[in-house]
Amino acid sequence: MFVVVLTYTKSLDAVDQHVAAHREFLDRHYASGTFLLSGRREPRTGGVILANAPSARELQAILAQDPFHIHGVAAYELVQFTPTMAAPGLQSLVAQ
Repeated sequence: MFVVVLTYTKSLDAVDQHVAAHREFLDRHYASGTFLLSGRREPRTGGVILANAPSARELQAILAQDPFHIHGVAAYELVQFTPTMAAPGLQSLVAQ
């Protein structure tokens, strides 16, 4: 499991030009089961994605397809972790 922290590297005007394409990218990876949760950081300096990928390498390959990455408007930090506890309703995310 990974937490992906996006930090904008360009102005919000530049970021906003790619938001629609970024959301389409997110939709594809929600449909595949890779992305589990995402949203904006507050204040709006980037975003966060909770992802379930087999490896950091495979997730990096996916993130390389993000329009935010392609157009150089965001940098990515990956934090890999093993979930061991969860709130009710999220127990399926805990590693067995």
